[in-house]
Amino acid sequence: MNEETPRQKKIASVIQKELATLLQGNIRKEGLSNLIISITKVHVTVDLAFAKIFLSIFPSTSALEYLKSMQENSFKIRHELSQIMKNQMRRTPQLAFYIDDSLDYIEKIDSALKNPENPISNSDLLPSKQKR
Repeated sequence: MNEETPRQKKIASVIQKELATLLQGNIRKEGLSNLIISITKVHVTVDLAFAKIFLSIFPSTSALEYLKSMQENSFKIRHELSQIMKNQMRRTPQLAFYIDDSLDYIEKIDSALKNPENPISNSDLLPSKQKR
């Protein structure tokens, strides 16, 4: 059963909103003008103990560096989040940060479709159609 309960969805959306506000505030405080971090998805476990946070970081060249920094400071981020949400939740879930590469995936599909050798319009280019 992978379907999220309404409670999980509601808590995930609240975490997403509050964490986005917190991160944008920290970015402004640090004076980083060339960094955009957006939270694309939040998945919360059934027992609300863990939250997977998927981030989209621009510029993507330094995404791994910022992801590593956030993973190392997840305890501090969780503490700040718990101070914001103390009236809404008894316990703040542990945070795990991941890069959301769905935009890169979409970009690769889009460039493949624009390629003159489009495998959809020319089925001979598909690996299953080629002779071995």
